[in-house]
Amino acid sequence: MSNLLKRSLSGIIYVLIFISAILFSKESYVVLTTIFGLLCVWEFSKLINFKGAIGYIFFCLTLFLMLKRPESYAVIIILGITIISSLFLIYYLFTKKEISFSNDRSKSGLLIRYPIFSMIFLILLPIYKETYNPHLIISILIMIWVNDSFAFLVGKNFGKRKLFVSVSPKKTQEGFLGGLAFALIAAYIISKLNTDFTVVNWLVIAVIVSVIGTIGDLVESKFKRQANIKDSGTIMPGHGGILDRLDSLLFAAPFVYLYINFII
Repeated sequence: MSNLLKRSLSGIIYVLIFISAILFSKESYVVLTTIFGLLCVWEFSKLINFKGAIGYIFFCLTLFLMLKRPESYAVIIILGITIISSLFLIYYLFTKKEISFSNDRSKSGLLIRYPIFSMIFLILLPIYKETYNPHLIISILIMIWVNDSFAFLVGKNFGKRKLFVSVSPKKTQEGFLGGLAFALIAAYIISKLNTDFTVVNWLVIAVIVSVIGTIGDLVESKFKRQANIKDSGTIMPGHGGILDRLDSLLFAAPFVYLYINFII
């Protein structure tokens, strides 16, 4: 079986399982994304060479408490920590400094702030104002997938100027702008079908998803370059690991959560 066929089949299966779980019920969505989260913890722990069960325990316990009290002050505090941590990772990306995880203390702290906290806010995204809104997370997924697909297609066919050659040599500025443009088009179409937010708000969400998501992809690439590995895992043939598939969404999720819960 060719690599392209493997990639296509595993991608289709991934999308079908994800969408089915989202639409079936809140419980099925939480269960599936919790499994994804545990896999991300496993893959990231291997990536930074961190051993121990603390990451899995912390993820499950924190997620349980935040699902029980999604409007508590603890959620606001953890969101603030997550956003600040993400900004530090962006700083390390653009200054080209290595991200330090030389001892178990720094590794566990990094694991908690990213990807654990980021994954928790991805899980909380459709649980909007105490109600489960599957169409919200599906809309965000569509924007992410449209952005990624058209960034690849535009970059492959028209890309000339490199976006961030030291971390991801294949990404181009033209691809980035193409992905953003089509994500905005997707957001406009979504706004006509999903009236939860205004057109402007959907367009802002698309910008967050495209720009922050692309940065998240670059941050993940930086981690992998430091660890001298190509993929975070092998669970998805042709795609790598779950973390490879979710990196953009994981990084963007806390920023989207902040926007729809505290700014709109």
